[in-house]
Amino acid sequence: MTSGAGGGADGGAPEADGADDGEAGGLSARDEAVLAVERRSWPSAGPKERYIRERLGLSPTRYYQLLNALLDDVRALEHDPVTVNRLRRIRAARRTRR
Repeated sequence: MTSGAGGGADGGAPEADGADDGEAGGLSARDEAVLAVERRSWPSAGPKERYIRERLGLSPTRYYQLLNALLDDVRALEHDPVTVNRLRRIRAARRTRR
């Protein structure tokens, strides 16, 4: 398993064609790539969505479905606790406002 919390700006997430590329019990390459996208800082939604389409081969809708499922996955929390906890707080705040 790769370390996920450090590094700052990464050179790009690994391409994630398959959903089951991870080692037994770990995250898939696609799941790790989704978390890597969320670790990065984006100037606006446009470049992020373009990156998701071009590098991950996913529609933004499918990407956010996968991300939401990852936030409830203990393996994602173990892989990148800072990112997952930050996104869980954001999700909880949005749910509270509804």
